[in-house]
Amino acid sequence: MISLRFQPSTAVVLSASVSRAGFIKRCGLTKPRRTARFGTMAMAAAPLEICVKASITTPNKLGDCPFCQRVLLTMEEKHVPYDMKMVDLSNKPEWFLQISAEGKVPVVKFDEKWVPDSDVITQTLEDKYPEPPLATPLERASVGSKIFSTFIGFLKSKDSGDGTEQVLLDELSTFNNYLKENGPYINGEKISAADLSLTPKLYHLKIALGHFKNWSVPDSLPFLKSYMENVFSRESFKNTEAQTEDVIAGWRPKVMG
Repeated sequence: MISLRFQPSTAVVLSASVSRAGFIKRCGLTKPRRTARFGTMAMAAAPLEICVKASITTPNKLGDCPFCQRVLLTMEEKHVPYDMKMVDLSNKPEWFLQISAEGKVPVVKFDEKWVPDSDVITQTLEDKYPEPPLATPLERASVGSKIFSTFIGFLKSKDSGDGTEQVLLDELSTFNNYLKENGPYINGEKISAADLSLTPKLYHLKIALGHFKNWSVPDSLPFLKSYMENVFSRESFKNTEAQTEDVIAGWRPKVMG
């Protein structure tokens, strides 16, 4: 990858890089911080503004919100240019509270209106940017949807015999068997919205359980492991993943509380 970076003495930092696929990505830092990514869409297209969680461990880095990553993944896979505003959720600035009454991220600006909720945002992206299509058929849209809650139950458990690990394993096993019959993705051969919703949560599962429980997905679930490795290695995921230390720091209060 060829990368050019300019470090002027002012508060604005600009960089540009060209990937092996020939796509151009640009980043900018202003106040508040804004980062625009561009894929194959025409460069003249105005980037969508999106408010995301800022890192709590590293200045000017994306934080660990899986719902923010879901939206960013959707933009990346659809090659929609976007402009990130990093928000310190522990000290929410007034400008953010003016556009997000509940103080939650992600929030995206569509047609001069700020829209919250990752479900609503990703559906809006599908409607406004139909190519490539990412919609998951209704009968497959809920596949793997119980994994996140069972992961949290096991992560927060302080009793090794309370059955929460087995509940998680049952859900992961069900998903593994589904992939065996229907994969490599939830909707078959191509990645879809359901994958972009689930995989950020699996990323948190991998890091948090590995750190706090010394636990990993067992080798007896090879289709799940392959699925995670496949999606985690995609350029879109690499461009939007949280740092390991942020994921750990984000879950620590819930585990220790």
